[in-house]
Amino acid sequence: MTTSENESEPPVKVRKPAKISTSDDKSAKEKVESSTKVDLNWWILFGAIFVLTVGTRFYNVTVPDHVCWDETHFGKMGSWYINRTFFFDVHPPLGKMLIGLSGYLTGYDGKYPFDKPGDKYNGTHYEGMRIFCTALGAAIVPMSFHTVWDMTGSLTASAFAAAYILFDIGMLILNRYILLDPPLIFFMTASVMGMARVSKLTREGHSFGSSWWSWLSFTGGMLACTISVKFVGLFVVLLVGLHTASDLWDVLGDLSRPIWYTVKQLVARALTLIVLPIVLYATFFYIHLAVLNHSGSGDGFYSSGFQSNLVGNSLYNVSMPRQVAYGAIVTLKNHKTGGGYLHSHNHLYPKGFGAQQQQVTTYSHKDENNKWILKPYNEQSTANVTVIKHGDLIRLEHVPTGRNLHSHREQAPVTKKHMQVTCYGETGVGDSNDVWQVRILGGRDGDVVETVTSRLVLYHYIERCVLTTTTKQLPKWGFEQQEVTCNPNIRDRAAVWNVEDNQFDKLPSVNFQVYAPGFLSRFFESHAVMLQGNSGLKPKEGEVTSRPWQWPINYRGQFFSGSEHRVYLLGNPVIWWSNLVFLALFVVVFLVEVVKQQRAGDQSETGVGEKDFKWRSLRASLWLFGGWILHYLPFYAMGRVLYFHHYFPALVFNSMLAGVMLDYLTARFPTWLRHTVLGVALAGLVYSFALFSPLAYGMNGPFSHEPNSTVAGLKWLDSWEF
Repeated sequence: MTTSENESEPPVKVRKPAKISTSDDKSAKEKVESSTKVDLNWWILFGAIFVLTVGTRFYNVTVPDHVCWDETHFGKMGSWYINRTFFFDVHPPLGKMLIGLSGYLTGYDGKYPFDKPGDKYNGTHYEGMRIFCTALGAAIVPMSFHTVWDMTGSLTASAFAAAYILFDIGMLILNRYILLDPPLIFFMTASVMGMARVSKLTREGHSFGSSWWSWLSFTGGMLACTISVKFVGLFVVLLVGLHTASDLWDVLGDLSRPIWYTVKQLVARALTLIVLPIVLYATFFYIHLAVLNHSGSGDGFYSSGFQSNLVGNSLYNVSMPRQVAYGAIVTLKNHKTGGGYLHSHNHLYPKGFGAQQQQVTTYSHKDENNKWILKPYNEQSTANVTVIKHGDLIRLEHVPTGRNLHSHREQAPVTKKHMQVTCYGETGVGDSNDVWQVRILGGRDGDVVETVTSRLVLYHYIERCVLTTTTKQLPKWGFEQQEVTCNPNIRDRAAVWNVEDNQFDKLPSVNFQVYAPGFLSRFFESHAVMLQGNSGLKPKEGEVTSRPWQWPINYRGQFFSGSEHRVYLLGNPVIWWSNLVFLALFVVVFLVEVVKQQRAGDQSETGVGEKDFKWRSLRASLWLFGGWILHYLPFYAMGRVLYFHHYFPALVFNSMLAGVMLDYLTARFPTWLRHTVLGVALAGLVYSFALFSPLAYGMNGPFSHEPNSTVAGLKWLDSWEF
């Protein structure tokens, strides 16, 4: 394929001459034949890539027939959608809803527990969810071909961009399981494909036609879907936003168009790329909250009012006393977003972590160990009904263990500037360090503490500190629950609590459904809880994680499956390491060409066609490089736990960039040399794929570092552990 065959020129309007010569007829005929040849080559290549993609992705897709890696999470969440059971997750809902829908439509009943990796499916209809995710993952390859074609007009660049994704072992593995990665990368790639097509249609003068509006709306819809799967979809939103701004700048610079034309372009982009995604994003959440309307394991991460919407929750359509009285059995929920319940259990703080007394934590799930009895501080009888008021002194007795909530002048186990909180005493008898003063935020003397709505601060009467949660996780001895302390800073915003459950049969009950929040309140609370959950994702003790510097060099993979049928997520090293070479070459070539253009007007060009080809390729490469940067560098600033699979959205951009640069760098070679280089490159991709394919389709027998291993030759780096 020559450069001229690869170019897609915009239509040019010409005045019809009075008489057409024979040479003009011949020239027109050659153009038609050339265009027909390009169209035929396009469909042959696209068809070949499509067939190879389907074959490699769907081969043995239901093997192994056991739970692999994070299928234990997302398969379980799909089940909860089928059962309409509410749960908490740090990601937006669309990907999990689609997994649940695909399972429901293919006969899965939502009853399989997805307990842990390695569990056999034993006849469960998991296949539909696997095949659905694989179909989304497979579509990434032809969409990449389409994207690069629209950006460059080069069949060579398009074919190699797709081949770099098609023959990568890591992409193959990640796209074959019940995970969020296939829908995430699918929607991201679709967004970029739409971006490229809209830009092409705009350049060719097809703005405001039906095709242009369709692709523009498609792009906005795909952006909404991307961010509705994971919040990292914001990166592609930023990329498309910057690309749109560049397009609008070019439109503004077209002096043949009136300024009103630019305004219309701006309004169209705002409607389809801002308003439409926002509406769709909110719609997905509305469906999510409407479907998950039954109480589940995630209730405790949300406010008491939020929980009152969930069928089966203790607060749903419940009747409880409006006022809180001495003798009531209550649960206390931390009022901040995502706050847990005040909790204790019959385990002591270990030696070296303050006094060896009973642990007190916050716990995000409903539990018997969350229950407390409210008692007067002076042990007087509670036979008469006495409501608790602002300023009262109380004791809180832990119902299961009979010990009182207690603080003293000992350092907290993790936050050393705070004081330790424990449970102390026997059968409700303790000492003066068990006394707490109840303060209602904004309250005055005589104000009565009310269930759910009163925001309370528990002030330690002796140590002059307030009961709070630091949101820091305790080590394994504290079951990784959150630390509870007494903070000398009495203005601590996390030191606010509310009474959630209030069991007391001596006061009349009222229905609390009136306090149930509407959709917008739950929508914003859901986001606050998700963002807090993301920030709280820290590496667990002994957990093997991955750092961003390790990703591009393919330093270490991760196991997807157990020892009998091993699947190991690792990139094809030929592809990944050549990707790095093309990244570096792009930076060098782009800087050189910009300097040449600035200093000498690029006098070396031999023709307009070659110049157009060069700058079209470099412009496409620049945007693909920008996509890689946006999907890679931000992870260096993230404090949350990171894994190898987080890099794969960036890999898609790097692979497309590699295809464009390979085409660009070989375009000036003699035809025989260009074809030789491209043939060797393609052969290298195919051979390396065949060589490393056991990592994707399954290995058995000894590990690579053991004697007689059949995969020992694939262990090119000591850090690879398959």
